[in-house]
Order: sequence, then structure tokens, then C-alpha cells
Amino acid sequence: MIRSILVANRGEIARRIIRTCRRMGIRTVAVYSEADASAAYVEEADAAEPIGPAPAAESYLDVRAILRAAQSAGVDAVHPGYGFLAENPAFARACAEADLTFIGPPVEVIELMGDKRAARALAARYGPILPGYDGVETGDGALIDRAAAIGYPLMVKAAFGGGGKGMRLVREAAGLSEALVACRREAALAFGRDDLLLERALIRPRHIEIQIFGDGA
Repeated sequence: MIRSILVANRGEIARRIIRTCRRMGIRTVAVYSEADASAAYVEEADAAEPIGPAPAAESYLDVRAILRAAQSAGVDAVHPGYGFLAENPAFARACAEADLTFIGPPVEVIELMGDKRAARALAARYGPILPGYDGVETGDGALIDRAAAIGYPLMVKAAFGGGGKGMRLVREAAGLSEALVACRREAALAFGRDDLLLERALIRPRHIEIQIFGDGA
């Protein structure tokens, strides 16, 4: 039985989780960086714990800081929201090792879906997938060469992680170099790795998104 949840996120994402927990009679604990100390979601939670300076890498992406906050608050579970640590298998594993319920998919599922190369390989076993390049040569020169063969428009994507981080639509070759630099920077900050892959873009796709995947409930 989950009686208290630490919300490992901020802003409107945290507010929605807090409101739902309140309706369910579950105590909530917010976490906040120095920049968010007076934010609305902090006031709306039943309790709040500081986790560090304003930069996300030193607060909302700091696994040890989040776990210290969870232990200090005495919660039963951690809800990562989306973005930040939501698709980080090391975080999910650390929660389990700390006897905290991670509200999300099992570690093995996060690892598989968080590695887009592995996810594409799995999907290819069951049917056609979009043309792309997800090989081991991920330097800018190699990706520029591969992009010419794939064709435009295409997506540059972080090979690890998710939540739309490290992703850019490139409509023509002139914009590729800038997109590679931006995606690498964002991926390294969000996921600690700057590996990239390429995938042919569908401009007007029919999009189906599964919000709960491999849930243990």
C-alpha cells in the first residue's frame, strides 16, 4: 500500500501528480531546487525537500539528492513524472535498492526502450521501420554522410533517454551540423551520453503514444 509519494519533478507536471494524489488520499512530498523554493507546486504538496542549486544537473537530475530527499521524507514511493529521471534505468534501480516503489516501468523495460538502437532492432523483428542509421559510428562526419543516403527531412535523436530531449527535425542538409551540436549538448546534459542516431522524418504522421508501458500494477 502506497501512503506517501515523493514527486521527483517540478512545475505543472508535479502539480498534476500532487492533485491526483490528493484525490486518492496519498501524502505528497515535493522536491525543489533553489530557484523553485517558492513555486506553486511546492506550496501545494504536503511537504517539500530541497535538493540543490538551480541547474537541473545539480538538483532534478541528481539521483543521490533525490534519494536523500525520499529517505528524509520517509515516503513509500517515487513518481518521476516525465522528462528528467523518468526514463533513467539507474534511477529506477536505485529506488528499488532503497526499498522505494518506482512508479513506472520495470528497469529492464526502461533499459530496452531507453536505448533507441535496441528499440529499433526489436521493432524491426515485427515489421518494417523507418529508414535510418543507428550504427556505432556516431561522429558528426559519419552522421552527415549517412544523412545524405537516408534523405531529408530527417530526425536527429539522442540514442539514449527520451522525453523529447536531444531531438531535432532537420528539413535540409544545411541545418544538419547545427542540429547535431544542439542534440549532443542536450543529450549529454539530460542523459550523460551524447550518442546520436538518425531516422527519416514523417511530417504528418498518425501518432499513437503509450503513456503506461510495462507497469507492474
